[in-house]
Amino acid sequence: MSRRHRAEKREINPDPKFGDLVVTKFMNAIMLDGKKSVAENIVYGAFDVVHAKSKQEPISVFHQALDNIAPHVEVRSRRVGGATYQVPVDVRPERRQALAIRWLIAAARKRNETTMVDRLSGELLDASNNRGSAVKKREDTHKMADANRAFSHYRW
Repeated sequence: MSRRHRAEKREINPDPKFGDLVVTKFMNAIMLDGKKSVAENIVYGAFDVVHAKSKQEPISVFHQALDNIAPHVEVRSRRVGGATYQVPVDVRPERRQALAIRWLIAAARKRNETTMVDRLSGELLDASNNRGSAVKKREDTHKMADANRAFSHYRW
């Protein structure tokens, strides 16, 4: 991390099919070893499965899932007088989105379906209905922040 100035944000282009920046960020997070076309096929395939199963617009299901996963508060470690406290802090909107994307992909990769398309579509449908392990991760984060509310005066 540079001490002189904050790193500038890179400009990303919206995805070709839906014209959505968040979908592009999601694809870039799914991508492994620079294989963008494979990531595109996974995401668009999952969107097709979501559309077939739920009869809803896949982009709206995707955004609903991300909203249900994104945490509002998290705990950060803060060292005060030799003791380390878990201090609850509000989450910035960019970090909320990044955490939601990361948690959704991690939860999809842990599922038991055969292909990544099936895993991702299942996790998207579960998250849009407030179920699934990604939503559970958000609930656990909120519970931890709530349990450590007594240390909120150490917020910086």
